[in-house]
Amino acid sequence: MTDTTSIIIFGASGDLTSRKLIPALFSLHRKGRLPEGFHLIGMARSDMATAAFRAELREAAAPSDANAWAAFASQLEYLRGDPTDTDSLSRLEARLTATEAANGGAANRLYYLATPPHVYADVVLRLGAAGMVDRRRGWRRVIIEKPFGSDLASAQELNRLLHQVLDEDQIYRIDHYLGKETVQNVLVFRFANSIFEPLWNRNYIDHVQITVAETVGVEHRGPFYDRVGVVRDMFQNHLIQVLGMAAMEPPASFDAESLRNERIKLLRAVRPLQPQDVAQDTLRAQYDGYRREPGVAPDSHTPTFAVLKLFIDNWRWQGVPFYLRSGKSLAAKATSIVIQFKSVPHVMFPLPPGQGIRPNSLAICLQPDEGMHLQFEVKEPDTLAAMRPVDMEFHYADDFGPGAIPDAYERLLLDAFHGDPSLYTRGDSIELAWALVDPILQGWERPDAPPLLTYAPGTWGPPESGARLAAEGRAWSSDCARHDA
Repeated sequence: MTDTTSIIIFGASGDLTSRKLIPALFSLHRKGRLPEGFHLIGMARSDMATAAFRAELREAAAPSDANAWAAFASQLEYLRGDPTDTDSLSRLEARLTATEAANGGAANRLYYLATPPHVYADVVLRLGAAGMVDRRRGWRRVIIEKPFGSDLASAQELNRLLHQVLDEDQIYRIDHYLGKETVQNVLVFRFANSIFEPLWNRNYIDHVQITVAETVGVEHRGPFYDRVGVVRDMFQNHLIQVLGMAAMEPPASFDAESLRNERIKLLRAVRPLQPQDVAQDTLRAQYDGYRREPGVAPDSHTPTFAVLKLFIDNWRWQGVPFYLRSGKSLAAKATSIVIQFKSVPHVMFPLPPGQGIRPNSLAICLQPDEGMHLQFEVKEPDTLAAMRPVDMEFHYADDFGPGAIPDAYERLLLDAFHGDPSLYTRGDSIELAWALVDPILQGWERPDAPPLLTYAPGTWGPPESGARLAAEGRAWSSDCARHDA
């Protein structure tokens, strides 16, 4: 007898399945990492036969190995239905039971909710009512896509409803940024290299910048994005989770609960912005032409760019500002963490008039040119003491070869099969993140809210963004963006 491990994708006819999930699963198949007895059932309301489902996925995945795809595709099945409909779930249960009975071992199931967010709770409650998350015959886990709620109250209510059916260790709230190889490497970089961790604190670091910049606009997501905006879309999940990885304390061990506990402890230490402080510590803007995008209201005040200035009230980071920045239609696609070190306390060199010593910086480039750039000063040859900054660089593609970094979904799906939630977001973490951004959104609704600025597409946002930092004697880093291919 062998175990059966089934992944059931609800909303399987959508873009996420063909663009991300199937390529990730096929890559795991080729590497021999899928669990034995793997089977996939896609369910959606579209009228489609299994053969058409497989053909559609093959076209999207464009596999280079026909034999490997044929073996993988033989495990894919399509079932028309609606996961909020009792009859559909009954037919799904009958199909799963037949597949599982053929092997005779344990019957493990991973449910993936690639559905609209407003049906998450309904789907899980109906799975519970149908007895389809009963763990007596094997493990049962549920992956839930973002957004998880639209504010703190809705996130808390969704957690409450899910916990009526599932234990916390069955819930896998996905944030694909935590699955990125370069984000995971932040922990190795910090805690496996003794030369950096002693410097990772307020004694040596002036400030930290976390940037997620996109060159595209809202594209076909206009109706969704106009309801959400950049803070709900990017800050509440991606940027705040990356902040947790970059600033957390070292865990006692490399297990899921220890890692997640340290991220939670860090988020609890982030100083909340009060609505009356929003004008001073935030900035919001909208790119020119956004209101003409399909599905966007002609008088929309939804921001497509924002900057947050946050502080962490603990011994390590007291007084160190963290600048979080994200936007659409910007000058380059770049995701980075930049550690800006303090200036030297005394300049002993006879520098030319007006020339200072640029502080050292460390840029961790998460995408697209994944790597790290440590900047330091050197003396220019044949001068008395003229200096210039140079980079000590590491690029994943140079050391590990092109294509060495797997897609984030590949790692996250593998972890879900193994029951490792280290890179998934725990319920209390979701609620803490919403507790941080809710006052900002509320502050932008106040009569004394900072104005909604505008910026030209292809720039780095409104000029006021750079002016804010310049007033503090700082500047935005372009160390990762300049390497953008």
